[in-house]
Amino acid sequence: MQPASTVSTEPAVAQPAPVRRLMSLDALRGFDMFWIAGGEEIFHVLAKTTGWAWALFMADQFTHVEWNGFRPYDCIFPLFLFMAGVSTPFAVGSRLEKGVPKGELARKIITRGLILVLLGIIYNNGLFTKPISDMRFPSVLGRIGLAGMCAQLIYLYFPNPRAQYGWFAGLLLGYWALMMLVPVPGCGAGVLTKECSLAGYIDRLVVPGRLYLKVHDPEGLFSTLPAIGTGLLGIFAGRLLRSDGRSAHRDQKTLWLVAAGAVCLAVGYGWGLVFPVNKNLWTSSFVLVAGGWSLLMLALFYWIIDVKNIRGWAFFFTVIGMNSILIYLAGEVIDFPYATKFFFEGILSFFSEPVREVGFIIGLLAVKWVFLYFLYKKKVFLRV
Repeated sequence: MQPASTVSTEPAVAQPAPVRRLMSLDALRGFDMFWIAGGEEIFHVLAKTTGWAWALFMADQFTHVEWNGFRPYDCIFPLFLFMAGVSTPFAVGSRLEKGVPKGELARKIITRGLILVLLGIIYNNGLFTKPISDMRFPSVLGRIGLAGMCAQLIYLYFPNPRAQYGWFAGLLLGYWALMMLVPVPGCGAGVLTKECSLAGYIDRLVVPGRLYLKVHDPEGLFSTLPAIGTGLLGIFAGRLLRSDGRSAHRDQKTLWLVAAGAVCLAVGYGWGLVFPVNKNLWTSSFVLVAGGWSLLMLALFYWIIDVKNIRGWAFFFTVIGMNSILIYLAGEVIDFPYATKFFFEGILSFFSEPVREVGFIIGLLAVKWVFLYFLYKKKVFLRV
């Protein structure tokens, strides 16, 4: 989750963002974070208070599939990792062209990845509040940090696109082979359940503390391997968008993104017949299905914002996208619900319960957005 044209030169500090940005990427990142910041709660509250059929349907779409399958909400997390990949050719590639040594870039990439892992551990557990045995070490930020770091190192040290495609295919095929062929004690090979999957078994062996689902963790260490493929898929898209106009103009780039998304969806859903689409296991088919939808969303935002230059509507999401890590972490240290009650509880008390509950969620989102807008106007952004 980082701005499109940045891989930080300083770790985890608040500072002005660079001028050159891919606006569609910031807007898409903000659109993604909007739902994490509480946007999906609008549908859940409407479904609970009204029972309307369309609200029930939308609320269901904004929940994760329990195990096998795919809903739109399952794309929220991989879309962030995908966008981290999209930004890589703009950030790392531009620095390479300026002559920055690979070793220096690698140190910064690794530092950033480890900082995200540390922030994820703090986000999950607080500071020194739990014994190690009760701590959950895997995290959303940790997966973004590790998978994004590995994808960027592949981009850095294997600059030939064919080599990067080879890594992508090797990771997805290799993970499939390991998950289906390596036996788990007491279960056998190819049993893709919480208790018997190879990913869960390895995590139980090597990951300290507790796992999110006791016997399995959706952000576990072993399933980070195919998640590197999600980052690489974003790198492929970013390289296309960064290519000069002589090799492809913007309309062509949009069409290629759409075509690539359609191919990923077809192959992913087809592969899912033998290797189920599963976010918890981050299966190879899930990488392609989530990547396919990510490519299509990127194509849509890129075409509207950067090709057609229709930008006014995107400002709301851009403000969120330019401080995505900050708003993700801020909820743990800032009492946004308290501020929402202070500003809106009196006004909302005049309305019926459904209006009060929906209004509170909208008010909460407004408070968060104004907070981010203030930082945006001051040109302060948390970069990692």
